[in-house]
Amino acid sequence: MPSFALKVTRLGLSSLGRISPRLAGKAAFKLFCLTPSRRPQGAKAEAAHSQGRARLNSAEQIMLSFRGGRAMAYRLNGGAKGQRKRFLVVHGWGSSSEYMSELAVFLANAGAEVISLDLPGHGRSWGRFLNVRLAVSAIVAAAERFGAFDATIGHSFGGASIAMAAAGFLPGTEPTLTDRLVLIGAPSAMGWLFTDFGRMMRLDPKVQAALEAEVGHVTGRALDEYVAEHSVRDLGRPVLVIHAEDDKEVSADHARAYASAGDHVRLLWANGFGHRRIVSAAPVLEAIGEFLAEAPASAEENAFESAGETVISFLRTSVRRVS
Repeated sequence: MPSFALKVTRLGLSSLGRISPRLAGKAAFKLFCLTPSRRPQGAKAEAAHSQGRARLNSAEQIMLSFRGGRAMAYRLNGGAKGQRKRFLVVHGWGSSSEYMSELAVFLANAGAEVISLDLPGHGRSWGRFLNVRLAVSAIVAAAERFGAFDATIGHSFGGASIAMAAAGFLPGTEPTLTDRLVLIGAPSAMGWLFTDFGRMMRLDPKVQAALEAEVGHVTGRALDEYVAEHSVRDLGRPVLVIHAEDDKEVSADHARAYASAGDHVRLLWANGFGHRRIVSAAPVLEAIGEFLAEAPASAEENAFESAGETVISFLRTSVRRVS
């Protein structure tokens, strides 16, 4: 049975929609972007948050400012001497750096400089709202503050966000420089979320259309353009997609969509770990460590591949002309 608050919200949006579908759509978008309580829900979540907070106690804390908000970044191994890789770790919706701390510490213990980012409206960052523009802006701010990343690792919404940030998907944002991406339980598109939200709120078709149009007004990109797999396809950089077929929050079909982007994308099934436990599962950490430790392709290899592609393109063109 729907809660009293949900019933009231549905009634309010329905009443406003009869007066102005556009205003109701704007209100629905605000509600969609409202972030959940930061307080852990339940004993397991409290324990995980407490353990994560203990892991981050020694990390340097830096508040990043950007247009529209401020975001907390935790840096591990920032003061260590010598050349080292730099990784960015980004959590998902309703999460925080505490819940990603096992992964962050695992990477730091291997010698890397690790930046763990609290997205707006989460963890110790400011605000009560989050959308893709805010998430990408926070990621860009981290790149500007710390420099180019050897890899970016994102879970769920954070995974889709790092893919779009790397591709420079949003108007007015420069692509974040990164050699590799790791997407864990990440959605490959956003439209389904708004469809499910509209169904839950029982939005009138006109209000639903106004809600979806508001995405374009706020972010500069229409909702039907939010297909993160396209961003991954255009990157041409190594991508590791990790997903569980038993994920009940983000369908495994999203992982398959990413994997279809090209040979530069690898798909690893981490079945049995669901949507949340996957970020700290030992086999997942090991796979990420191995992927990030791989040597990048040499300039000679890249040149050879490029030359090969040119020859293949030439041959295809010649065959068409002959035929």
